[in-house]
Amino acid sequence: MSKKSWHMDRRSFVKGLGVACMLPYLECMGMSSLSVLDAPSKVDIPKRLCYLYVPNGVAMPPKESEYFNKWNWFPTGKGRDYKFTNTLSSLEPHRKDISILGGLSHPFSRSVLGHIAGDTWLTGGDLRGAYKNSVSVDQLAARHLAKNTRFPSLVLSTDGGVGYKSRASTLSFDSSGKAIPSEHRQREIFERYFSPNGGGTTAQRRKSLQQGKKLVDLILEDSKSLNRKLGAHDKAKMDEYLTSLNRVEEQVVRNEKWLDIPLKKFDSDHLNLDVSPQDPEAYIKATLDLMVIGLQTDATRVMTYMMAREDGMGFGDSFPKFTLGLPGHHSMSHDKTAGHWEEWGKYDQWLAKQFAYFIERLKTTTDEHGPLLDNTMVLYGSACSSTHNANNCPLVLAGGKNMGAKHGTYTEFDQKHTPMSNLFVSMLNSVGLETEKFADSTGTLPSIL
Repeated sequence: MSKKSWHMDRRSFVKGLGVACMLPYLECMGMSSLSVLDAPSKVDIPKRLCYLYVPNGVAMPPKESEYFNKWNWFPTGKGRDYKFTNTLSSLEPHRKDISILGGLSHPFSRSVLGHIAGDTWLTGGDLRGAYKNSVSVDQLAARHLAKNTRFPSLVLSTDGGVGYKSRASTLSFDSSGKAIPSEHRQREIFERYFSPNGGGTTAQRRKSLQQGKKLVDLILEDSKSLNRKLGAHDKAKMDEYLTSLNRVEEQVVRNEKWLDIPLKKFDSDHLNLDVSPQDPEAYIKATLDLMVIGLQTDATRVMTYMMAREDGMGFGDSFPKFTLGLPGHHSMSHDKTAGHWEEWGKYDQWLAKQFAYFIERLKTTTDEHGPLLDNTMVLYGSACSSTHNANNCPLVLAGGKNMGAKHGTYTEFDQKHTPMSNLFVSMLNSVGLETEKFADSTGTLPSIL
């Protein structure tokens, strides 16, 4: 049989595979690399955004239930006179630094319901038909703020990677709507981003970066040559791969520009990196502590942390068992017996305690501008209210006193006229990205920001 121009023999395949296998793990590979190659610039006061996500919705017992006043996720009462139930009671010491937000959701996600809504928590994307997500709000902020930081953003989770469509293990999506891989191995994260000199001298790191550039160039050259021989379907896959390689190359260049600028000093004595998912509290706190270091050193100003995945997948589904002796998180959310509200509420309470820990760490950790919390805005919540119901998302906004945040209230917005993306517009404006639109937004949230 004659050989066609688009056929590949084994030799060319092995050549491409061999070069790819030689590529070391570059410190940029885990990054949400953006086309921002600016050298660091001096700014007066940094403004930062963090997003923390929990899956499967929250406990919301019926009002007539005996469990409502104890374990309903949302407080009772409104405005400044609201009262926490047991669930969010750990946030009481931070009352002046937080806002409880009710009634917000993404209109498109209300139709898809189920766990696919989690993929849209930071995008507001329309996934009702073909799966085509859009850019997440954190990545828009990262693009704006990246010129001032060593890394555009940190994308973190309990499981790492991207997961798959409708069951993502990341909150972040690039400008094409493609999932950005998350990182979850705490010791590797520390060594990659915060270890002094990256584990070697500046000269050694510079040499390593130069080698990385040469390898990326070699793969790009070989891949582009191969791309000309492919059919339409394979070419689309290869184009996506080449786009990723281009981003790696851009981040290598970025790292070179920051190479001679020392990382700000920080205290790592409290860090515990010998953690496993079998000890969920230590596992989550280790990641939260790394986030605090990232903010304190101004290594990045944008972070996302998916504390567990949707639909009973990944490490997080076993956290209730290891911490409280309860059933799996996903199965608990589907339990139809009356007593399950208390079990579910107790796990919501445990998750809120981890969030409270993060707030406290941001309050008590300072940089040259004061407590980190004053210049950091943190959004905590889920994409569903209760079991597949993508309406009335449970949300807490914390921090940002110097960014225009007005806290101390529980506000229930009109969900028909106030999409969740309005909150994102206000948060983007708070970090200096002046915009009137994100996803399906209709304005801002002036009562909060």
